[in-house]
Amino acid sequence: QVQLVESGGGLVVAVGSMRLSCPASGSIFRLIAMAWTRQSPGKQPELLARLTSGAMPNYADSVKGRFTISRDNAKNTVFLQMNSLKPEDTAVYYCNAQIVPVWGMLGIDYWGQGTQVTVSS
Repeated sequence: QVQLVESGGGLVVAVGSMRLSCPASGSIFRLIAMAWTRQSPGKQPELLARLTSGAMPNYADSVKGRFTISRDNAKNTVFLQMNSLKPEDTAVYYCNAQIVPVWGMLGIDYWGQGTQVTVSS
């Protein structure tokens, strides 16, 4: 079993910064990729940033230049540094990991429970 637990959300004033963390724990043979997605009420989920092992990160246009995804491979942890936050960034933020839990298995997508980020104007 694999668990992802996001932390670091909360309330921040516009143009401020916030850093989200998400460690993956449990049965992890290989961690293929980690990503951050957000969802606001009444809107579709939005993939913000994805970091695949050995590749450059990909970002949604809405956060490019403001958000940075990074990973601590030793701790199987993904981070999302969010700068110049705007009220429209308010959402529940989820981390996602594509993991091979045991040798010989295919990669499986796992999700955290989400953390609320609220940006006030």
